[in-house]
Amino acid sequence: MFELDDLRAFVAVVEDGGFGAAGRRLGLSKSMVSRRVARLEAELGARLLSRTTRGVTATEAGLAFQVHAQRVLAELEAAREAVGQDGEALTGSLRVAAPLSFGLLHLAPLLAEFAAAHPKLTVETSYSDRKVDLVGERYDLAVRLSVLEDSSLIARKIAPIYGGLFASPGYLEKHGAPSDLADLARRDAVAQSGDAWRLQKDGKIVTVRPNARFRADNGQALVEAAVAGLGIAYLPTFLAGPEIEQGRLVGVLGEYNLSEAGLYVVRPPPREPAPRKVRALTDLLVERFGGEPYWDACQMHRRAAA
Repeated sequence: MFELDDLRAFVAVVEDGGFGAAGRRLGLSKSMVSRRVARLEAELGARLLSRTTRGVTATEAGLAFQVHAQRVLAELEAAREAVGQDGEALTGSLRVAAPLSFGLLHLAPLLAEFAAAHPKLTVETSYSDRKVDLVGERYDLAVRLSVLEDSSLIARKIAPIYGGLFASPGYLEKHGAPSDLADLARRDAVAQSGDAWRLQKDGKIVTVRPNARFRADNGQALVEAAVAGLGIAYLPTFLAGPEIEQGRLVGVLGEYNLSEAGLYVVRPPPREPAPRKVRALTDLLVERFGGEPYWDACQMHRRAAA
């Protein structure tokens, strides 16, 4: 009869694409992982994996079985969470999706601290501006920066996100500050490809399509381009804050701000309450980022726009 460890080994091999990688994840030798999968295949009487010189992939039977195996392992972890006490050590794994620039600047140190505080918990983070499918890709939670859309996900707002239009003093000295939105549309901008700036004034949203002479798909790259004097940028203060504070960026058209957005933790439904590991990380995010986040602690975004 196969064991739960055999299921874990099989799922790890499929997800990681090989016995060696699965062994590293599970803390086992490659041969031990292979034996556990072989025992599972023998018990089921079916070949679950196709082994080639290029690697290991699941067969059709393996793909079908993987869905059920993942569900069994997830239910087991949920059962352990249900009987665990808040004072007990967090165990299992925690998969987190985070935006790239914000994640690397602000979230990565916090997650490293969280992992150090919970040595029996495995923490896996994906840093990407791609909007992941939490359910389909089996993430426990995501940190998102947005105007949250209606969805089936369970969301908690952690903090507001501020921002606005900024340019370098050198750019403004050479070209002058834009006087209105029509003037802004004629100025050089740094922006993402196909970007449309949603600006807010007196509760009303206005959309401007920038004349971008420098494009990048990463916010930190846009900050660097704006500091270099390549044009006006539409930036959140969690990225631009240090440059604003040191005078390398200044606000323009200060009456227009980043349309209302927030820092959210979102998780898949329908489990209530949230698993302890999710609650613990969410509490830490609230503690560190809640209210007025530290990157806005000196009201630098308001000073810059004044």
